[in-house]
Amino acid sequence: FFCASKVHAGFISTRIAGTDGVSLETLKWAKIFEKQGIKSFYFAGELETPAERSYLCEKAHFKNPEIRFIFRNCFGRRQRKRSVTKKIHEIKEELKDDLYKFIRKYSIDMLVPQNALTIPLNIPLGLAITELVSETGMPVIAHHHDFFWERTHFLTNSVWEYLNMAFPPHLPSVHHVVINSSADNQLGLRTGVSSTIIPNVMDFENPPAPPDEFASDVRQSFGIKDDEYFILQPTRVIKRKGIEQAIELVSRLGTKAKLIISHASGDEGFGYEKRIREYSKLMNVNTIFVSQRINEKRGYTKKGQKIYTLDDVYPHADLVTYPSNFEGFGNAFLEAIYYRKPIVVNAYSIYSIDIKPKGFQVVELDGYVNSQAIEQTKKVLKDEMYRKHMVEHNYSIAGRFYSYAVLEQKLSNVIQTMTPLPQLFCNINPATHLKQNAQ
Repeated sequence: FFCASKVHAGFISTRIAGTDGVSLETLKWAKIFEKQGIKSFYFAGELETPAERSYLCEKAHFKNPEIRFIFRNCFGRRQRKRSVTKKIHEIKEELKDDLYKFIRKYSIDMLVPQNALTIPLNIPLGLAITELVSETGMPVIAHHHDFFWERTHFLTNSVWEYLNMAFPPHLPSVHHVVINSSADNQLGLRTGVSSTIIPNVMDFENPPAPPDEFASDVRQSFGIKDDEYFILQPTRVIKRKGIEQAIELVSRLGTKAKLIISHASGDEGFGYEKRIREYSKLMNVNTIFVSQRINEKRGYTKKGQKIYTLDDVYPHADLVTYPSNFEGFGNAFLEAIYYRKPIVVNAYSIYSIDIKPKGFQVVELDGYVNSQAIEQTKKVLKDEMYRKHMVEHNYSIAGRFYSYAVLEQKLSNVIQTMTPLPQLFCNINPATHLKQNAQ
């Protein structure tokens, strides 16, 4: 990592908080950087990072009212008003000023945008980062989680010139990192940009500790009886998660079970949640929504009920369902493997292309629940030796392909191939010449 102890990395995102995949992977990267002596600093519209290393910029958040106004007036239509264009550039300049201040304040050497140059939820932020990099030539590792062309609702828009310019940008000092081979192929085909594949990871070198006293009563707290199976759906309640398949699976098992859904509907409305509640009643499945009882930090509700972390909940599950129709990678898949839980997974494209060939043993669906999946699930739940062999086998494979050691090696390779870095890291501080570029 060259003169790593002198390097300051600046992570940029719309938010670095909560348990979304981008935030989680950001903190994993930062942990690896810290291990190598690279100090990490954070710029976003919502932050749960150390205050002394954080720069909060409200208009960086995709939920900011002005950013939401721009989004609503740019997508789902073919033309935009001139006033919207003016607003985009006004906020872009504000954000760029803040980015320069962030770089100066923390003497940032290298920028690490996390999905901010990938998904256009905040167009001014992507433009600001792109222009700043053009003006400074700063080295950048752009971490891309899911591109706009992977979401149909982004394809009708009035901002194609901005998407082509900044989502992602094609600049000499930017090294692109994607999380799956499909994204790598599509990025090359669509833009001519080459990239490095670095999958999402878990700390498989350090297995999770057994539940402590605080987390010992998760099953009782969620109302799961001793003779009932605890089936965990560790996702948000959104359409692409395919939760109907989990409900049908539980219904057809013909045994006592509760389906626990960990997260809320989020930013995509409550229509699908209503559908899931109705379908659960139709299929006679006891589905429990516990998003108010699961958070990134432990605590208590106003009624005195315990608030657990997802790490507290996983060890108590008998089975994990993950019937998603689409995922950029699939953090919940790795989490289930990490906590040595059997998993039912729908064969979404990235699973089929990148994950399945590694040799994992799962209950696999192919877009629907069939009798074979039901029988295999019953065997997983009832046959302890079969289940133990499955989860240990999966843990071993994940340790080879999706561990922190893999992330560390791949990040090291990326940094060493970024030719401006050796001289930059050892001889100069980019924050010094930023004063001139900021004029």
